[in-house]
Amino acid sequence: MPAIDLYHDAVKRALIKEGWNITHDPFHLRWGRKDMYVVLGAKRLLVAERAEQKIAVEVKSFISDSEMQAFRDAIGQFAIYRSVLRRTNPDYTLYLAVRNVTYVSLFEEPIGQLLIEDEGLKLVVFDAEEEVILQWKN
Repeated sequence: MPAIDLYHDAVKRALIKEGWNITHDPFHLRWGRKDMYVVLGAKRLLVAERAEQKIAVEVKSFISDSEMQAFRDAIGQFAIYRSVLRRTNPDYTLYLAVRNVTYVSLFEEPIGQLLIEDEGLKLVVFDAEEEVILQWKN
């Protein structure tokens, strides 16, 4: 089992506040002999469209001696999980959950914008203290 991120519970509660049903905690993925665990799997019924939206959310705190190393590790993990998820659970969309301070310091910077565009990163920006989602970046 994976280690739980520092902000796991805050993101989980924020998603529930927004009407998401947590279906997996963690969401187990397997490719070959390798097991992986995305932090949360969730779904929400979109009444207006009469369709179900499913997401997997990987929570990252970016608390490290090197902000860029944590960034690189998170992006690499995101890419691996997204590739496996597309093949094993194509009805799920993967999101990376980050605190607002991380979004501002990394993802609003040119390097973050480059990776959002080139890697197709999808982000959930949250406030850990208030336990709310501030932005969905698709």
